Amino acid sequence: MDETGWKVGGRLQWLHVAVSAQVTLYAILPGRGYEQAVMILGAEYDGFLIHDGWAPDYRFQFAFPQSCLAHLRKRCRERMQIVSPAAAVFPRSGKHLLETSLELRDRYEQGEISARGLSIATGKPEAKLERMLKTRRQNPANRRLAHHLEPELLWLFTFLRCPGLDATNNAAERAIRGRVIARKVWGGNRTWEGARTQQVLASVLRTCWQQGKDAFTPRPVILDMVPRPG
Repeated sequence: MDETGWKVGGRLQWLHVAVSAQVTLYAILPGRGYEQAVMILGAEYDGFLIHDGWAPDYRFQFAFPQSCLAHLRKRCRERMQIVSPAAAVFPRSGKHLLETSLELRDRYEQGEISARGLSIATGKPEAKLERMLKTRRQNPANRRLAHHLEPELLWLFTFLRCPGLDATNNAAERAIRGRVIARKVWGGNRTWEGARTQQVLASVLRTCWQQGKDAFTPRPVILDMVPRPG
């Protein structure tokens, strides 16, 4: 999931996007908190939930989260640029640890290690990060980084325990990029009726693109947009 600012009648709202393997849903809502996310997924959503670390997304108590490693790597790089060489050891180690976990995924996908080997190896970055976070940090920037990583600890390596799961929320970011461009061109919608039309059409067109379906050729039947089980 992801979200970005949107305007309806000149007032700030939020455009949300939820992306699965075959369906994309856009929703323009008056907020970006848990209540709005529930309107999209439902409070009892029990699937995987890849996100960028936005705190409300952790309130889905039945979901299996995956924190976006791309965002965390960027945060580590930014810390490395603003602290002293000595203090940069912590963010550099964190960045290296995240990159090591991605290399583990790649080795498994290339058949270099077995599923059992992946399971055993996954425990190493988890244990190392836990040890790193237990060390007190004198540098304020590093303390903030550690404070940000602590609640993410349980959900950083879900993609290693569930092979095939994305390690980043790039899919949602790609899906929202076109809407961001549209917002820059015309600013949003004038009315809520227009906003509802916008979200429906965008959802249908993006989902058709995902499924390789033609959304424009006239058809005698309604498009079956939601894949059937099995």
